[in-house]
Amino acid sequence: MPPLVSIVTPTFNMARYLPEAIESVLSQDYSPVEYIVADGGSTDETRGILEGYGSRLRWFSGKDKGPSDAAHRGFLQARGEIFAWLNADDSYLPGAIHTAVDYLAAHPEIDVVYGEGYWIGEDGTRISRYPTLPWDPRVLERDCFICQPAAFFRASAYRKCGLDPDVNRSFDYDLWIRMAIAGLRFAAIPQYLANSRMHQGAKTIYEREAVLQASMDLLMRHYGYIPMSWVFGYAAWRRDGRDQFFEPLRPTPGAYLAALPLGLRLNPRRRLRFLGEWLAAPLGALRRRPR
Repeated sequence: MPPLVSIVTPTFNMARYLPEAIESVLSQDYSPVEYIVADGGSTDETRGILEGYGSRLRWFSGKDKGPSDAAHRGFLQARGEIFAWLNADDSYLPGAIHTAVDYLAAHPEIDVVYGEGYWIGEDGTRISRYPTLPWDPRVLERDCFICQPAAFFRASAYRKCGLDPDVNRSFDYDLWIRMAIAGLRFAAIPQYLANSRMHQGAKTIYEREAVLQASMDLLMRHYGYIPMSWVFGYAAWRRDGRDQFFEPLRPTPGAYLAALPLGLRLNPRRRLRFLGEWLAAPLGALRRRPR
């Protein structure tokens, strides 16, 4: 009997994109799938959309603390052996679930598997490949390189180290870090599994400063250090306000100079380490896409 896979979609006023996310789950060539939509009390057409799917999915609606809390509540109800969450503005590619399940079945030592993904725009147009990297916990200390909608994990792994309902920015990065610190085993696969949508309503765009600060806070909390790449991105945002995706980060000398006092202040116990990174960082190497 194939393992039951539980997919949770947290949503709040995302009726514009929600049907595409739902259809991408329900059209998968894998069974059995348990699909749960966790709605935060939307005031748009979300309820009508969910009611229209009848028994093909389960859903609940009510006030929550944000997307991490919503997804976590969904997982508390989930009965599957394998979990994943798909945000309401993202979507799976055909065969995604089957590919992930087959890999986990063939590799019982792996707790989390993630594939390749695409960034897509507001209208679904493909923008570029998501910059995933092979698994390396040391690189995770500097960059969140896992495409969240392309990640699947065992329910047993989630129960050891699940989403923090109180972390609602960069909460996927927070989960991957805590899983890695806990010794859970990750693997990257080359297949494309999902689309991650970038649009003006995405938190990483319209809450750019808060997302940068949240990511730096969790790096300090988990590792006790904020790398130069993050400090530079924040310094650049403070100077020009660019969203660093649709308006790409510009590695200017001014931002580079501003990163030094900022990084020394943010890393009071690792100032020598930061100074070394700052001195070694050529401007061209500091180009990065946002998380």
